[in-house]
Amino acid sequence: MSDGTSSEIVPVYVWEVPVRLTHWLIALSLFVLSVTGLYIGRPFMTVAGPAGQWFVMGWMRIIHSYAAIVFTCAVIARVIWMFSGNKYARWDKFLSVRGVRRHGVLPTVLFYSFLRDKPAAYVGHNPVAGSAYLLVFGLYFLAIGTGLVMHAPSAEVGSPLRAFAVFAPLFGGLQIARWIHHVVMWLLLGFTVHHVYSAILVAAVEKNGTIDSIVSGYKWVPRHELGPGPYRWAHRGEIDE
Repeated sequence: MSDGTSSEIVPVYVWEVPVRLTHWLIALSLFVLSVTGLYIGRPFMTVAGPAGQWFVMGWMRIIHSYAAIVFTCAVIARVIWMFSGNKYARWDKFLSVRGVRRHGVLPTVLFYSFLRDKPAAYVGHNPVAGSAYLLVFGLYFLAIGTGLVMHAPSAEVGSPLRAFAVFAPLFGGLQIARWIHHVVMWLLLGFTVHHVYSAILVAAVEKNGTIDSIVSGYKWVPRHELGPGPYRWAHRGEIDE
């Protein structure tokens, strides 16, 4: 609508290009890493003829390594953008340190539990999602760390990656590091399922383009709910920046 009333729906540029790009790079690389990692751990495909002729395991390891590089670079880039991006991308959206975000935790939990009809209003990440993403980034770095430790012994002589072998004791040795790496993969896959579910749920209730926004960058928000912050939390009249 464009009648200038308080019910006018306006576009808000929420997710900048680096946020959207790293989101999809992490998602795609995580999928590739999971498929190839499962194969490396327990080959589920066999081919007729000498192994050297087909080099299936070799290709899986190569693809896994390149996907790991993409994943690591995307994660690091997203962390850098937490200190460089707009107000919706910054680090404080992952920590409920301000009053307006702390007060939104319980209503958001009740909404996700189907005990509340509508979520607390936030243009970017709500406080529960922000805290969840903080844990997810911790899992990202745990996966990267254990992956580097496991790769170090097989890295080429002279490669700087071999230096990561010294960190193996921090994870209890290579076998425990491998187990942690495997568990983290399943935790991230589980989070992905919940992430898609919650995005669809919030999009269906708020009808603000939540799913489309990760492609276009824009969400659609009633003008009367916008404040200088830029989103007014309707139930307390506070501003969430």
